[in-house]
Amino acid sequence: MRRFDLVLAVPVLLGPAALAFAKGGYFDVPRLVAGVVACALVIVVAARDARPIPRSAYVAVGGLAALTAWTGLSILWAPIAGAASDDFQRVLLYLFAFVAAIAVLRPPEVRRLVEPVLLAGIVAAALYGLSERLLPGVFSLENLPSADNRLAWPLTYWNAMGALAGMGLVLAAWIPSRAAIATAPLLGLACYLTFSRGALGATAAGLAVLVALAPTVAQARRAAVAAGGAALAALATVPLSAVEAPGGSAAQGAAMLAVLVALGTAAAWLAEPRGVPRLIVADRDLPGAPPRVASPDPATPPARVVPHLRWAALGALALALVVTAVAVTRVERTSGGGPAQGADPSRLVSAQSNRYEYWRVAASAFADHPLQGGGSGSFRTAWLRERTIDETVRDAHSLYFETAAELGLVGLLALAVFLFGIVSMARRSPEAAGAIGALAVYAVHAGLDWDWEMPALTLVALTLAARLATADAPPDAS
Repeated sequence: MRRFDLVLAVPVLLGPAALAFAKGGYFDVPRLVAGVVACALVIVVAARDARPIPRSAYVAVGGLAALTAWTGLSILWAPIAGAASDDFQRVLLYLFAFVAAIAVLRPPEVRRLVEPVLLAGIVAAALYGLSERLLPGVFSLENLPSADNRLAWPLTYWNAMGALAGMGLVLAAWIPSRAAIATAPLLGLACYLTFSRGALGATAAGLAVLVALAPTVAQARRAAVAAGGAALAALATVPLSAVEAPGGSAAQGAAMLAVLVALGTAAAWLAEPRGVPRLIVADRDLPGAPPRVASPDPATPPARVVPHLRWAALGALALALVVTAVAVTRVERTSGGGPAQGADPSRLVSAQSNRYEYWRVAASAFADHPLQGGGSGSFRTAWLRERTIDETVRDAHSLYFETAAELGLVGLLALAVFLFGIVSMARRSPEAAGAIGALAVYAVHAGLDWDWEMPALTLVALTLAARLATADAPPDAS
């Protein structure tokens, strides 16, 4: 590996973790600093390579560039220019970061680091958030009144933290190492303690996508071990209930830490990392024979695809999507006019949510300005004008509804082109299952919350998408 390639990859691979510890990169200063770094990376890679982006990425980059340009242009008619400018800066960061990631991840030696390094950053964030629960006598984090008892640090938003842990859980189920799968219980506990129904459902969908794309016994076993370890860690909070709140019992925190170590050790032993599939290929030696899945270890024979596993995974995916949609959208009003903001396990089986109201207002705003939208950041004014519940909201809690409301059909088309480009890259990528599974977590959860406004979370997704673009491209293609 050329040392300069690794140097360029450092900010791309570690940037999401750095932003995670800067409150998710949500606020101005970390967002602007990240944007400057990403822009500088683009300039450097453009200077050293005449064509830093492979053809397979043109559609995705073009779609994101169009979305960025339209967001910036919408400042002209947005009701709050400052909010629209913030959105434009954020999407500009995403464009620069995506292009830079595509360019610097092309060497195979660098590309192989993507999933492990991103997973390490997610685990670090989860450990930080759990620290005051596992070792309350040692660590104490700033109190977040809005989070109540939900795990929100370091991103400061519990639902985004749940989605980040869920993406990490899928990566842990994919990466063929004992160390990776051993992190599944910890990530599962972190996801559970956010009490985010959307994050739990999106994680289940991501694991189902992973198995559907790599339907072998080995991969299904790793996914089951990851899910089982996560579930057992969550169940351990029943007798160790003090862990559900920050700064609880030191004794119960230590006991939970011991449980996580035991579950992680068991997961590493059960998962059988050798022979985990990476590439679904047709078996051309025997006409009509089942396809096989290649292993990253040349000494390990290819694993056979089990069609029934794929169908079972697709069924699980459909179930996860339906249950998640029902859980986060059904409205059950309380006497106060809005749903209760539960911050305990009972929230996971509650049917209380305001999202239907958010989306109703977004749909109404789209109907008012279907072509160009109301302008970036305009949802907050539409909400104040049309809300039926007394709640202050800035975002539509859905990337797709908010894009329609604020950027209209033009913005939706640009977003659709961007997503289509990612899907096209995934179809050509020989090592797609893990990245696509984690991207599925993001895609589902972004439809239920304001993940797009959280750079630390979105940059993980964009880096994985960039990894798809480079997986079938020679490192020095021009």
